[in-house]
Amino acid sequence: MSGLPGPSARHVTVRAPGKVNLSLRVGPPRPDGYHPVASVYLAVSLAETVTAVARPDGDARITLAESTRQPSSVDTRDVPWDERNLAHRAALHLRQSLGLAPETHGVHLEVSKQVPVAGGMGGGSADAAAALLACSVLWDTGLTRSELAELAAPLGADVPFAVTGGAAVGRGTGSELTPVAARRPVHLVLVPADAGLSTPIVFRTLDELRSLGRAPEGQGEPAVDADVVRALAQADPLALALAMENDLQTPAVTLFPELSDVMDVGLDEGALRAMVSGSGPTLLLLAHSEQDAARLATAVQERTGVAALAVHGPVPGAHVL
Repeated sequence: MSGLPGPSARHVTVRAPGKVNLSLRVGPPRPDGYHPVASVYLAVSLAETVTAVARPDGDARITLAESTRQPSSVDTRDVPWDERNLAHRAALHLRQSLGLAPETHGVHLEVSKQVPVAGGMGGGSADAAAALLACSVLWDTGLTRSELAELAAPLGADVPFAVTGGAAVGRGTGSELTPVAARRPVHLVLVPADAGLSTPIVFRTLDELRSLGRAPEGQGEPAVDADVVRALAQADPLALALAMENDLQTPAVTLFPELSDVMDVGLDEGALRAMVSGSGPTLLLLAHSEQDAARLATAVQERTGVAALAVHGPVPGAHVL
């Protein structure tokens, strides 16, 4: 049995976006250990691509590897290319949830990563969303986008949003989504860090800081920042800059103090707001326009020596290419 499907095998290629959190409020941990959140997600123009290639009948394996046809643009040394990978788990979850026969639903997944790894931008979740849609089409399941998003929830809080894309309010663990109208593109500069931050460690640090009185206490069920939603609907970048908040910024900066220096550079170069995205360590700098974002990215990169990427959102969720 050959290791990979041959060049004539059926295949489906899907792209799914990374995300930023324009607002993230975090409540105290529940008895199950999860923190309730209220977040405003924005899908951005930095995306992951997954190709699902059918295996011959009788080969039930689900495997994955980094794409050689479309090489990744980010460091993938810390990505597990086995059953721990979210894309692998997504394909297996889909097959098991629908009761599909393994011997006729083997698949090889080729992943091209453009979203920073462990950067708080949901790159792994985008891989899972892309794998779900690619396998769903490859296996002719007939699932709708909303059905795929519902199926995605057990895979992680950010996976349903990577399926739907756009802009949305997320509640609960983040997977309870309500679409938000965004009348015009939001222009951002993303500054990925050289090293990642563990999301569970960031949440644990938030709890520790709160217990010491060094971070504001969270509400039991945090509320969505209505001013952020309003600013998106009104296409007002200045109002958005004033409304954006992230409860995980303080613990992220505590763990990674250099983030403050880069945010200061961004503000000095004209960013309307500088903030940690999600659990970090990726930073987002809000710009007034596409031209301002391009200029800001160049200036920040020249001053810090760190890559800075001009992006925009909202963009569509997982879609077949």
